[in-house]
Amino acid sequence: MLTTERHKAIIQLLKENQTITIQDAARITGASISTIRRDFTELEKANELQRIHGGAVLPEQKQEEYSVTERSSRNLDEKIQIAGQAAGLVQHGDCIYLDAGTTTLKMIPRLHGKEITVVTNGLTHVDALIEHGMTAYITGGRIKAKTAALIGPQAVQTLQNFRFDKCFIGVNGFSAEAGYTTPDPEEAILKRTAQQLSTASFVLADHSKYRTVNFARISPMSDAVLVTGGLPEKAEKILQELTEIRRTY
Repeated sequence: MLTTERHKAIIQLLKENQTITIQDAARITGASISTIRRDFTELEKANELQRIHGGAVLPEQKQEEYSVTERSSRNLDEKIQIAGQAAGLVQHGDCIYLDAGTTTLKMIPRLHGKEITVVTNGLTHVDALIEHGMTAYITGGRIKAKTAALIGPQAVQTLQNFRFDKCFIGVNGFSAEAGYTTPDPEEAILKRTAQQLSTASFVLADHSKYRTVNFARISPMSDAVLVTGGLPEKAEKILQELTEIRRTY
């Protein structure tokens, strides 16, 4: 395969998966490991990728962050099952943090009837919390229109006034090497703060987030239990060495 063809193949794989290992690129292109390393170096200089340990990801500006409307219809059935699994972890009397996100939003109807207190930074969560009669608090902060989330120093300051039995966090990607990640550093700080203030932390992520690496790291995978579904068996074995996994099926 010619150099230009290899480069096109590598970029196409990154667009589809947002991350790729050196081994995968070598296998798919039929090139040697040393050749792929040179390709990665050239592509990084051209700002087509960003090298990480053992592989590469899309540069920050080329990572797409979907809006709430776009995300709500992606892998919908799996998200519903994940939300149900997560809601089952909540007990009467718990004080919990619900991160902004489409999967955490789907938890709320499944929490109906439980005597709990909820803190959230999700603007889309407010109506559902009111509808189901839950005791709830919303953080302050700057409104991020694309994700309908409250973020920034004021949101972090609000969280620091609470302590949680459990927190439920959404992420844009997770991998053994990079941990849990999201495109926005301000959102990463807020998610990480919630984890630090919680007795138990849970990350809700459908299988499509696996091996996606975003710009801002939230935490290593060992800091939270992963609630997911549909992971390949090989991936699950790798991740189980790092964290507990709660599968939906």
